[in-house]
Amino acid sequence: MFTTYNEALEWIHARLRLGIKPGLSRMEWMMEKLGSPERKMKTVHIGGTNGKGSTVTFLRNILEAAGYTVGTFTSPYIEQFNERISVNGKPISDEEILELTNVIRPLADELEETELGGPTEFEVITAMSFYYFANINQVDMVIYEVGLGGRFDSTNIIQPIASIITNIGLDHTNILGHTYGEIAFEKAGIIKEGIPTYTAVKNEEAMKVIQEQAEKKHASLFRLNQDFTITSHSPQANGEMFTLECNDHKIEQLQISMIGQYQTENASLAVMAVQAINQDGDFSICEEDIRTGLKKAYWPGRFEILSHRPIVIIDGAHNDEGISVLVKELSTRYSNYHINIVFAALKDKKLDQMIAQLDQVADEISFVSFDFPRAAQAKDLFAISKSKNKAMEDKWDIHLAEIINSLKNDQILVVTGSLYFISEVKLYLSEFLKNKTISL
Repeated sequence: MFTTYNEALEWIHARLRLGIKPGLSRMEWMMEKLGSPERKMKTVHIGGTNGKGSTVTFLRNILEAAGYTVGTFTSPYIEQFNERISVNGKPISDEEILELTNVIRPLADELEETELGGPTEFEVITAMSFYYFANINQVDMVIYEVGLGGRFDSTNIIQPIASIITNIGLDHTNILGHTYGEIAFEKAGIIKEGIPTYTAVKNEEAMKVIQEQAEKKHASLFRLNQDFTITSHSPQANGEMFTLECNDHKIEQLQISMIGQYQTENASLAVMAVQAINQDGDFSICEEDIRTGLKKAYWPGRFEILSHRPIVIIDGAHNDEGISVLVKELSTRYSNYHINIVFAALKDKKLDQMIAQLDQVADEISFVSFDFPRAAQAKDLFAISKSKNKAMEDKWDIHLAEIINSLKNDQILVVTGSLYFISEVKLYLSEFLKNKTISL
C-alpha cells in the first residue's frame, strides 16, 4: 500500500522501464478482475496523429455547455500528471490518484507473475481511469484519447457512442508502420461495429484504408470535405471563425478561441460527433451549446500565446505534420516579425524534415536538450539544421530568459517540439513572465 501521492506517482512512472507493449490482453485481464468497469460508462473515442487533445476539449466544452458532467482521459500532461484524468477540465485530486494506484498496484503485481507480463505505465493509468469513472465518480460522458495508434492501444476496449479520427501523418513509424496506409490501418482499429465514425483525414491512401475498415464494421463514415465542409474561414485576433456545412444544414460564424486553421477541422469533428451523441437518447445538445462550447474551449500547449508584450508562444508541434501547421500559422500571422525559435525533440522522430521546415521560417533558431529518456541531444539537432543563424544551448531555462529579456517590439519567441518539453517550459515561462510583468 502506498501512503503518499509521491510514492504512488514514483511507482507509476517507474513503469516506463517496460516501454511500449502493444496489445489488449493485459487490459482485458485487469478489467475482468475489476468487474469490467469500461462497460459501465458512455464514451467517445478519439484517435489520429495530431489534434486529438484539441478535439477532446472542443467536445468536452460543448457537452459542458449543455449541462453535462464530462470525464476526459488524455496524454501526455502539460502542467500536472493528474490532468490525464479530469472531470469538466479539472484534474482529479492527489488523494484520488493515491486511492486508484492502491487499487491497481495489486493487480499489476499479480499480472507480472503471469505469461502476459506486467502492465506498462500507460496501461496502469488507463486502468485507473476506467475504475475511477465507473466506481468513484460516475459522469454523463467520458471522452477517451488514444495513446498510440488505435488497434492495440489500451483504451481500445471501450464501446463508444462515436469514434473520431482527426488526421493521419507519418509519426511513430517504428511502431505503426512506414506508410500512410499502414498507419491508417492501426488508427482505424478504433472503428467499432455499427458505431459512426468522423474523420478529417486528407491523405487518399489513408482514407481508402479507413473507408475499407468502416465498411467491414458496417460503421457510418462522415468525412471532412465530403460529408461535411468548412467554409467562410477567417482568422481572428484571438482565434478563428468559420461556417460548418453538412447536407442541407449550416451553422454559420462559429467561433473558436484556439489559433490555427487546423483547429477549425478539430472543432468541426466535435460538432459532427454531437449528432451521434444526441441520437443516444440520454443527451440533448442544441446549437447554442455548440457555439458556447467551441468559443470557451482551451487546450494548453497548442499555439498558446503566453505573453503579448513581448510575444511568447509555445506549441507542442512534435512531428512533421505539427511543424507544418505551426510554420503556416507563423508565416500567416507573424510574417512581419523577426522570429526566434527554440526547439527540442525526441530522438525517435523524423528530425530532418521537422528542422528543415523550422529553418525556413526562423530568423534565429536554437536547439536545446531536456531531461527525458528519449530526448535528442542539442548538438545532434544543431548538426541537422542548415540555418545560417543557429545555436545550441545546454541550459534551456537560462537561454529562454535571455531571449525574452532581449526581445524587441518586432520580435517574437516561439518554443516548440516535444510535448514533454513543452510541459516543462510552460511551468517555467508562466512564472518567469509573471515575475517580469510584476517587476515592470
